[in-house]
Amino acid sequence: MKLIRSLLDKQHELGYLGDDTLRAMAREHNVPLYRLEGLVSFYTHFRRTPPKPITLDVCRDVCCSHRIDSAHLDELKSRDDVEVRMVSCLGRCDHAPAAMVNEEAVTKFDHDLCLQEPIPPTPLTHPTFGRDEFEDKYAEIQQLVENGDIAATCIERITDSGLRGMGGAGFPTGKKWELVAQEQADQKYVICNADESEPGTFKDREIIRNLPHMIIEGMLLAGLTIGASQGIIFIRHEYTLERDALQREIDSAYEAGILGENAAGSGERFELEIFVSPGGYILGEETALLEALEDKRGEPRNKPPYPGQSGLWGKPTLINNVETLAMASAIVRFGADWWSEQGNGEFAGLKFICISGDVNAPGVYLVPMGTSFQKAIQLAGGMKDGKKLKAFLPGGASSLFLKPEAVTTPIDFDAVQQAGSMLGTGAIMIFNEDRDLFEAAKSITRFFRNESCGKCVPCRLGTEKAVQALEQDGRDIDQDMLDELNQTLLETSICGLGQVALAPVKSLLERFPGS
Repeated sequence: MKLIRSLLDKQHELGYLGDDTLRAMAREHNVPLYRLEGLVSFYTHFRRTPPKPITLDVCRDVCCSHRIDSAHLDELKSRDDVEVRMVSCLGRCDHAPAAMVNEEAVTKFDHDLCLQEPIPPTPLTHPTFGRDEFEDKYAEIQQLVENGDIAATCIERITDSGLRGMGGAGFPTGKKWELVAQEQADQKYVICNADESEPGTFKDREIIRNLPHMIIEGMLLAGLTIGASQGIIFIRHEYTLERDALQREIDSAYEAGILGENAAGSGERFELEIFVSPGGYILGEETALLEALEDKRGEPRNKPPYPGQSGLWGKPTLINNVETLAMASAIVRFGADWWSEQGNGEFAGLKFICISGDVNAPGVYLVPMGTSFQKAIQLAGGMKDGKKLKAFLPGGASSLFLKPEAVTTPIDFDAVQQAGSMLGTGAIMIFNEDRDLFEAAKSITRFFRNESCGKCVPCRLGTEKAVQALEQDGRDIDQDMLDELNQTLLETSICGLGQVALAPVKSLLERFPGS
């Protein structure tokens, strides 16, 4: 972590990393220059040339692309003091077109001075799940410490609840904690993956900003359960406001004795720190994330072994995303029965969803599991301008397009799979009757092409070949070729990026011919 942190600090100080700077840093850290060159050339946040006084980053991906004022951008590009960069998803799809001015998130920028308006927090309210229920922060941990066996209690409650990982894979959380707890090692780690970077996905952003104490509580519970003394929150560099909220809460937890040498009075040490991502969607993949923490290029590892067996620095490592840790905290506090009661009918639990696209009030909402996508659209203010629903993606850019009739499907892992897609992170992207779905699918394919780390030859070349064919042949693309290419990526890619890269456009062409 030392090298990447030093590079980030030096770029923050100077604005860029020039040749002389890298040579001096190589001498300072006693590493070959090529080590630093390899990191700087891989991670998207690093730059080698001096920035202009104003740097404007604008998202080019699916939710933002059709809201960009091209004439406005051309005007700004013509200015000597402004550098306009079209970038991958900034995690603020609810403020499309998402933008950052000098690395600060903004809701809009004016024509003359690039003045910005700060991003307001999104209120997260629910009758049984919100800040009011957690005013006595960390009380449950202290109670568990007094009563005895934290590990058994946490694993039992989380397992009984049926909580599944909310980062997209849906692996049973209780089982994951139990497996890492069973590993024998002198050092273990707990990592919170806060690097959500897929178009349409921004729910973790608001959990971090509104409920940071629940993430910290979840990580501490996990640490005491598996026997870890170190926790790391891996957060994307674009989330500056959220990082500040986290750091304030971490500082508060240390002052209260919840973190540190005698965490929550347990007699066990648990330290917690934030690591800022140097950029790249691929770092959301857990083993690529580990490579970054070890000051390497963020390329996914072959599995097995899995991180729970051999993770950070070869030690057993528990990795959960933001929402999973927050929900685990709530379940340990209120119990498995409470969790079951939160769902609709036969469904158990709650789900943070984020809705973007053609709705009146895009944003983050907390809903009972089993809520229909139709109800979710209503929560987001209904269809924008009263237009009809043409299609939707239920689980972000990596999920498959669904037709309007599927809008009655319950928000649930198994139900969405039965409907022909996947819930993923719960990132719902809405497209109205006027949207060109082919262009949307092509944009998603470009995103995966752009964000491929390049380690896998099939992924690196296959995504490029797919984009070229889509751009050259359009809707007349050879679908047999696309099917064969998709199957190759599915079977031979090391990580999920290559495995899903062509699935959205493939589903679009099959389910919406001519759209």
